[in-house]
Amino acid sequence: MSAQPLILFLKDIQKNDVEIVGGKSANLGEMYNVGLPVPDAFATTVYAYDLFFKENQLDKFIYPLLKNLNYENTKELENVSKQIYSKIRKGRIPHSIKNDVFKAYKKLSGRFKHSFTAVRSSATAEDSPGASFAGQQVTFLNIKGEANILEKVRECWASLFTPRSIYYRNINKIEHSKVKISVVVQKMIQSDVSGVMFSIDPVTNEKDRIIIEAVWGLGEMIVQGSVIPDKYVVQKETFYILSKEVNTQEVQLIKTSSGQTKEEKVPNKIIDSPKLNEKEIVELAKYADLLQKHYFFPQDAEWAREKGKLYIVQTRPVTTIGNKSKEINIQKDGESFKISPTPILSGSPASPGIGTGPVKIIFTSKEISKIEPGDILVSTMTSPDFVPAMKRASAIVTDQGGQTSHAAIVSRELGIPCVVGTKTATEVLKNNQIVSVNGVTGEVFMGILKNTKSVVKEKKTSQTKTATKLYVNLGEPDLAKEIAKKPVDGVGLLRAEFMIANFGIHPKEAIKQKKQKEFINDLTKGITKICDAFNPRPVIYRATDFKTNEYSALKGGKNWEPIESNPMLGFRGAFRYVVSPEVFSLELQAIKKVREKYSNLWLMAPFVRSPEELSKVRRIVATEGLFEDKTFKFWMMVELPTNVILLEDFIKVGIDGISIGSNDLTMLILGTDRDNSEVASAFDERSPAVLWAIKKVIKTCNKNGITSSICGQAPSIYEEYTDMLVNAGITSISINPDAISRTKDLIINAEKKIIS
Repeated sequence: MSAQPLILFLKDIQKNDVEIVGGKSANLGEMYNVGLPVPDAFATTVYAYDLFFKENQLDKFIYPLLKNLNYENTKELENVSKQIYSKIRKGRIPHSIKNDVFKAYKKLSGRFKHSFTAVRSSATAEDSPGASFAGQQVTFLNIKGEANILEKVRECWASLFTPRSIYYRNINKIEHSKVKISVVVQKMIQSDVSGVMFSIDPVTNEKDRIIIEAVWGLGEMIVQGSVIPDKYVVQKETFYILSKEVNTQEVQLIKTSSGQTKEEKVPNKIIDSPKLNEKEIVELAKYADLLQKHYFFPQDAEWAREKGKLYIVQTRPVTTIGNKSKEINIQKDGESFKISPTPILSGSPASPGIGTGPVKIIFTSKEISKIEPGDILVSTMTSPDFVPAMKRASAIVTDQGGQTSHAAIVSRELGIPCVVGTKTATEVLKNNQIVSVNGVTGEVFMGILKNTKSVVKEKKTSQTKTATKLYVNLGEPDLAKEIAKKPVDGVGLLRAEFMIANFGIHPKEAIKQKKQKEFINDLTKGITKICDAFNPRPVIYRATDFKTNEYSALKGGKNWEPIESNPMLGFRGAFRYVVSPEVFSLELQAIKKVREKYSNLWLMAPFVRSPEELSKVRRIVATEGLFEDKTFKFWMMVELPTNVILLEDFIKVGIDGISIGSNDLTMLILGTDRDNSEVASAFDERSPAVLWAIKKVIKTCNKNGITSSICGQAPSIYEEYTDMLVNAGITSISINPDAISRTKDLIINAEKKIIS
């Protein structure tokens, strides 16, 4: 028998036990021990998983297969998955695991009883603020008897190596060997109604809303998106029910007397009835509020009702707070996109943003190869097998599902506009139609282009050399090779946050766990990819500018971050480097390692509040010996009014260049917040006050002989901005990759006007 526990009951599990029992089990134990109505359960630990792998020598078989796998080759991925799955299914379960599972099941069931259970996978990397792992591992309902439970435990272990799970870990840069499976065996709730609830609106991020969705029968239908659920919106604190949306449900998932799970028709007398009464809605809302207060983070919880009693069966952090959807400009390469005034289709808004492109209708995961970059993926509903295609799409539209369906969750995590529950998308829309999908309003419009080909075919970028350099904003190392082929003069903004968010761990937590070398190595690899692709063109690395609410979402983040009422004006940027230099030091060590081979890497300090603060940051950089190399350049972001007013004092500290962050500068000059829907309309980078500040900065830089650039969104959106910047004498303009061709032409035209 192993010295470590192979089985733990919920009473012995807390939220910090993720590495032993996975996210799902840890959250169940935490809720159980704070008194929430959670059905009792036990969990097999990762020690059982490790013991099974060791006795069957699975490590030696599995990880070599995955090492050289082409993850984008669907057939190769499926073939490797089948080999691994077969090997695990044939593996012998050690007697110690069998004995402990049998004893735990008898204790859970009670004397002389054999309870029906839900057997659920609980991965050690799931249910974290950075990744939902939505639908990646399996769940089995209505499992009865020791032998059956043991077999389902083995299938849960095997589910860690399905094609979708392998692919998901790869795109999220999670090492396969670092994810393990615990299996939770929980008393089955034979629900007549079940559903999910969010302690924050997952689409609009409104913090004072609780969203509850409900369906008849077992809850699998709501996750699959196979029915459109009821939706109830409750106000926090008052628990006032703001709205009820009741949808017709014709079929439900139930347990038969023989223990089988099957679909059956919903009785006619309740087919159009609300699934919950007002008392139950408020009770669930209070549980959601309690969960958020307990975890200090918005929660996505599953619930069920049996014989009039409500139970909480799972909770996890909402993984999409603050996500910015990837938005496709309505104007592309000079072609204007006209939207019809009336939507041709409407449903539930599931992921914000606007996506345009040709419709591609698919019904199964076997058809995902049909989806090309920029297509609108239309289906009855999606499953985890659709993820590779979803990643390529510019928007998702489904017939079925609600805000917690697979399509909704994954779209929000990927930042893709999504509309669900349209009921008739696969019938109304036709292949190759050009449409526009509004993920905020839940509407689909017919789109008309002057030149339909411009949606699919990118205009060739001019190769003409310009005095004003054209840089690109970049945050994803895997895109560097392709973007570097375009006629750009370098990377004007390398966002550190994108790479660090992919690591999934707070830097201070990495230090605490003595994993700082891994952190530095991961960061070094990411930066190296970009520097190698663009060499010898400059790559300007902007040091971390996470806000506290963004840092908190990383693993271990809540242990290190304060709760701030206004993170935009809080503990961020250069101030962090001064008061907490150990994190900044990790970045500097990575930069130093990269510069041993690539001298095209420069550094830029963000959100600097005073010349004194810049001086302190510069001294920290100097400790790594970076200034000893004459090819090294040190820049500063200009994004606060004080940077504009005292720019000459900042220059005297010692900087080689600046880059204007027009987003923050606009917000701070105009006193507005573009992410706050109440005042967002006041955000305008074309304000005379903002334009005055930008021109003053460029003039001051030219006077003092340092370079000036801009890396905010404005040049990528407003064509007139480029003309203004070139005329003002800016050194370079850094834009989003999709605006390269358009901006290059605008720079050429603006410079021609000056010469003529």
